[in-house]
Amino acid sequence: MLSGNGVVGIWNGIANEGRLDFYQWHIHEHMPERTDIPGFLRGRRYRAADAYTHPEFFTLYEVDEFDVLIGPEYAKRLNAPTAWTRRATSHFLNTSRGLARVLYSGGAGPGGAVATVRFELPSEAPKDAVDELTDVLKALSKAPLLTGAHLCRSDDDATQAKTAETRKESDYDAPPAWFIVLEGCSIEALWSPTQSILQHPYVSRPRIGRYQLEYTRLKTETAAG
Repeated sequence: MLSGNGVVGIWNGIANEGRLDFYQWHIHEHMPERTDIPGFLRGRRYRAADAYTHPEFFTLYEVDEFDVLIGPEYAKRLNAPTAWTRRATSHFLNTSRGLARVLYSGGAGPGGAVATVRFELPSEAPKDAVDELTDVLKALSKAPLLTGAHLCRSDDDATQAKTAETRKESDYDAPPAWFIVLEGCSIEALWSPTQSILQHPYVSRPRIGRYQLEYTRLKTETAAG
């Protein structure tokens, strides 16, 4: 299960000339800085597991309450980016970012592989669509070698708020309206559950990615930068 009821999901590519700098910045400054914010619990970065997954990276931050993501401490960091942050993020490609409420989270714990499904809910979906999707994920969370299943809905106002870190609109892909994260012991274990989600009538215009864990950062009392 996720640690709290709010998450930040970030999908991004990176230009080759900024790749090494991105890794150094993300490990030694950015993730320590984020997890040092009160209410931030854990950050995880994943890298694409196959040639069909774009963008290349998926980062997930977990917070204890969604209000942390619209609170003053997070806003302070977003509006005071370091010089290293400005340099590293200038090489980002096809960034999609969602500040989301966790509507369902189940399973035994984090897995070394994840599948993400960004999607839209059809306009004709009934009022109980979220309940039906939750039931699907509850069943999938018990599948062999699956360790977690999570349903997240982005908050439009929080996601689209402009800060000093915001770059020009052409640098971004559309933010996810909804996203599902499946966690498992291997990429292969995620294949069948992911297909079940893609075939669901309430999952419209899905964009799927399969990722392997690269780095985890837990809360620390010190901050870099």
